[in-house]
Amino acid sequence: MSDDATDLEDRVAELEATVRGLTEELVDAGERIRALEAELDQPPSTDALRQARDQSAIEPADDQPADETDAEDTEDDATTDDTDDSGLDDIIVA
Repeated sequence: MSDDATDLEDRVAELEATVRGLTEELVDAGERIRALEAELDQPPSTDALRQARDQSAIEPADDQPADETDAEDTEDDATTDDTDDSGLDDIIVA
């Protein structure tokens, strides 16, 4: 019976250590969340706005790679012939 009691005591000690570790992680996560929420509540700085504007000017507006659009055009030639003359290829998004 003492072996069973020792096993249970060891198991309880392991579970208590696990709970302590998870509690610490939860507290850390809460602190990080509060810090991020505080950052969101503050208006963005002029530098942050400038960086966002510059980044949007550099990145292409279309998220789809050219290879995929070419593959789609060649797969459905019969169905895309009617829509190819729509003029949508000439639109530039800034």
